[in-house]
Amino acid sequence: MPAPLPLPLPAVARELAELLVALSAARTLPKGQQLHGHLLKAGHVPATASSHTLLGHHLLTFYARCALPDLSLRAFLDLPAPPSPAAWSSLISSFAQNGLAAAAFDTFRRMLAAGVPATDRNIPSAAKAVAAAETLSRPPFAPHALHGLAAKTPFACDVFVGSAILDMYAKCGHLADARRLFDEMPERNVVSWSALICGYADAGMHPAAMGIFRLALEEAVPVNDYTVSCIIRVCAEATLFELGAQVHARATKTALDASPFVGSSLVSVYSKCGLVDCAYRVFNEAPEKNLGIWNAVLIASAQHGHTAAAFERFMDMQNAGFRPNHITFLCLVTACSHAGLVDEGKRYFSLMKDYGIEPQAEHYASMVDLLGRVGRIKEALDLIESMPMEPPESVWGALLMSCRIFKDADTAAIAAKRLFETGSRSSGAHMLLSSTYAAAGRHIDAALARKAMRDAGVRKETGLSWLEAAGEVHTFVSNCRRHQRSEEIYKVLEKVGEKMEAAGYVADTSAVVKDVDGDEKRATVRYHSERLAIGLGLLIVPQGVPIRVMKNLRVCDDCHNAIKYLTKCTGRVVVLRDNRRFHRFEDGGCSCGDFW
Repeated sequence: MPAPLPLPLPAVARELAELLVALSAARTLPKGQQLHGHLLKAGHVPATASSHTLLGHHLLTFYARCALPDLSLRAFLDLPAPPSPAAWSSLISSFAQNGLAAAAFDTFRRMLAAGVPATDRNIPSAAKAVAAAETLSRPPFAPHALHGLAAKTPFACDVFVGSAILDMYAKCGHLADARRLFDEMPERNVVSWSALICGYADAGMHPAAMGIFRLALEEAVPVNDYTVSCIIRVCAEATLFELGAQVHARATKTALDASPFVGSSLVSVYSKCGLVDCAYRVFNEAPEKNLGIWNAVLIASAQHGHTAAAFERFMDMQNAGFRPNHITFLCLVTACSHAGLVDEGKRYFSLMKDYGIEPQAEHYASMVDLLGRVGRIKEALDLIESMPMEPPESVWGALLMSCRIFKDADTAAIAAKRLFETGSRSSGAHMLLSSTYAAAGRHIDAALARKAMRDAGVRKETGLSWLEAAGEVHTFVSNCRRHQRSEEIYKVLEKVGEKMEAAGYVADTSAVVKDVDGDEKRATVRYHSERLAIGLGLLIVPQGVPIRVMKNLRVCDDCHNAIKYLTKCTGRVVVLRDNRRFHRFEDGGCSCGDFW
């Protein structure tokens, strides 16, 4: 049988292009590189004939999808001059989608300088680059300049261009501009809605985010997994368990719960609302896992004191083929910090370099917290002095907290001084310094620290605790009597307090900064905000259901001890989340092992 005749050159190029597109879609790097080698040997690239230009363009896209933007650039440079508008757009997209925001925006400007017009393909990539750029490196008027340029093109009313500009405004913090553009858009798509919702969510404007989400549902917008994950994140940040559960139910009905992005947000909302078993169930049942959901379950394990589970899941994650990132290691060091495991924490901290990850300020802050909370304050201070970057507020704050625990007033003064030199106006730092002096019996210094805070114009952050029940959030401050059931709350706490004292509870007033007599000190700590919230929980949360309370500050030593006695005397379970971790109080004990 005679050998088949060779295909004409255009047909060969077309078949090779189709193969390259398939490898690109599958992100099959080794086979794609083999094909690239074949194209080089056969003389198909660098492209000289017009029929081969398509191959060069597909190579550019292939390396972009394989997260190799430098090779995308090489493929772009191998194209015949001048590059086509499509090639420019693909290169900009390659840089933008691989985190090289500055390179993407610079390429966009070089494209315009070369006389290539802005189109509906390259404007969205440029907008993505502007949005991803670091705030300090982003030209201050870049978002508005790009919007002005887009408005002068034939694509000014294009829904995809408009949505990209809106998303850029939202991610750059220009929410007023984003909302104005949203209201003026003749047509909106799910990206438009999601961009505005997530912009409000990221800015902490939770009611506005929920309002836009409800409006999207009323207009029957087919929301996607990104939209739903943003709303669930809102519920997590605001600890709105019941609303989060409703969104979860809706996601299940629309099959969006199968998305790993939705899954990671669900793990977060259940964990932050104190239902860690539900978080674990969501994780275990997730049909698809990405690095985000693994990190979410790791931080859930860390925050709830399930340190062994965090280590085990880290091994499972590696065995599943996922490469840890800086967030993964922050979760692990935090887990060690919450359990006082210094050697393990040091090992994970060192392991980062094996993965090419340089420790950032948050990793150092966690290590300082770990060392300080086991009393190795000198070692923590030495670690701070060895940092390759200027220690930020979080690092000095971690050291200051350790000084408060161990009543090290001298080091606390050093930490506070260095913290204030960062420009911090944290009321918490002032109060920690004052309470450290008070705990060490240095009441004059404590008073001077409070005076310095007043002189600096810094107001003490109000301690808040809240409890969600029957669709309503009840908020308390210390010694507050504004709640409609205050009289009942104080009575039930007095009644339980008598049982607690009979069981051996003695108030710890060492954290009271004022130099007053014992009775006044005891009265000061007796009705802290978390105790009032628990008091309401005793009245309205059914027996057998844990009382879940959230607090914006660290729970004090006396309240921590008192709640242990309360659970022993009432048989109730209390789950308390403060600004450091979760505490599950049950039958006179706490899940933190008195280490927080």
